[in-house]
Amino acid sequence: MNTVLSDRNPHLVSRMHGHQLSIFAEMSTLATETGAINLGQGFPDTDGPAAVTAAAIQAIQDGFNQYPPDRGIPELRQAVADHQERFYGQLVDPDDVMVSTGASEALGSTVMALVEPGEEVVVFEPYFDLYAAVIELAGGVRRSVTLHAPDYSFDPAELEAAINPSTRLIMVNTPHNPTGKVFSEGELGEIARLAIAHDLLVVTDEVYEHMTYDGTRHIPLATFPGMAERTVTISSGGKTFGLTGWKVGWAHAPTDLIRAVHTVKQHLSFTSGAPFQRAMVTALNLGDDYFAELAADLCAKRDLVVEGLSSVGLKVYPASGTYYVTADVGPLGYEDGMDFCRDLPGRCGVVAVPNRVFYDNESAGRTIVRFAYCKRFEVLHEAVDRMSRLVA
Repeated sequence: MNTVLSDRNPHLVSRMHGHQLSIFAEMSTLATETGAINLGQGFPDTDGPAAVTAAAIQAIQDGFNQYPPDRGIPELRQAVADHQERFYGQLVDPDDVMVSTGASEALGSTVMALVEPGEEVVVFEPYFDLYAAVIELAGGVRRSVTLHAPDYSFDPAELEAAINPSTRLIMVNTPHNPTGKVFSEGELGEIARLAIAHDLLVVTDEVYEHMTYDGTRHIPLATFPGMAERTVTISSGGKTFGLTGWKVGWAHAPTDLIRAVHTVKQHLSFTSGAPFQRAMVTALNLGDDYFAELAADLCAKRDLVVEGLSSVGLKVYPASGTYYVTADVGPLGYEDGMDFCRDLPGRCGVVAVPNRVFYDNESAGRTIVRFAYCKRFEVLHEAVDRMSRLVA
C-alpha cells in the first residue's frame, strides 16, 4: 500500500505510519488550490432525492435528535431486511442488522472484531485504502490477490495460493472501487468454494450495489449456498442516494457474527444520525423507478467520460459499475500515474487519482488512473473539454 505520506509523526503508532495522509486528501487539496474539476473523489455534486431530504428535515422537526438505539432504529433495521428480500430474495432477520456511521465504521468494526493479531486477511488489489488501514489497526496481515487489467479478472490459483492456515477472512468489494468491476457469478462462486473449503469468514463491501450497467447485475455473496452463515454483508445509503455526508451504513450477518461486530462498534461511535436514520427508511422504500433511473443516469455519464478519455489517447478499461472508470496513461508518455495526476490540474484543470496507491504490487497499477463520473453532466462536459488540451 503506497499511501501518500506526510512527515513521520513520532507520536503515531508505527502500524499507522503508512496511512497518515490519503491520496484523496492530496488530490482534493490540489483541486482546491488550482480550481480544477475534482474527478478524483467519489461524491456527487447534487443532493439526493427530495423526498428523502424532506424526511430528514421532518424528523428533526419532530424531535428525533437524541441518541437512537445503538444497533439502529428498528424501522431502519427492518427496511434493510426488506431491501435484501426485495432485490435479492435474501431473508434477513432485522435483529441481525446493525446500523453504523457509514460503511467505513461497519468495515472497521468487522475487521477489528473478527481478526486476531497476526491472522491474515485476503484482499483483492487494487483495494480501497481503508481496507489496509483497518487490517493494520486490528494487527492483521494483508495478503493481496491482483485483479488483472484490462478486465480486472483474478486467477483462482492465485487466490487459493494466498490462503494458508493463518488466514481468517476474505474481503470482497463488488461492485468494485476503484476499477468499476462487478464480480461475476463464476468469480463469486470460486470465492465461495474456497471460503467453505478452508472454513473462512467473508466480509463484503456492497455500497455500489445499485450502480451496475450494460445488463450486469450485482449478486450478494451471502446468497450463495453455504455463505450466509459465514458472511458479513455491508452497505450504506451514501452512494445509492447521493447523501455521502449523512454517513448512514449497515451490516447484517448471522446472530453471533453481528453481535461480535457490534461489540466493537458500540465502543466507536456508539450511535449516530438519528434523523438521518429515519430518512433512510424513506430512501430504502423508494420505488423501483428511482433505482433504474440512478443506474441509467450514471451509465450515460460513464459513457461520456469514457468517450472523452479515449479521444485524448488514454487506454480505457471496461467498467460495469460504481462511480468510476480507469484508464492507462502510458500512451501519453507517462510511466507513472502519480506523475500524470500531479500534472493534470496544471495542464487541464482536472483532478484524478492514481491507482498505484491501491496496490501492494505497484507494477500492476503504475500507469492506471481512476476518474469519478458521479457529477452533473455540465461538469463532466467541461472536464472532457479541458482534457482535450492533452492533445492540443
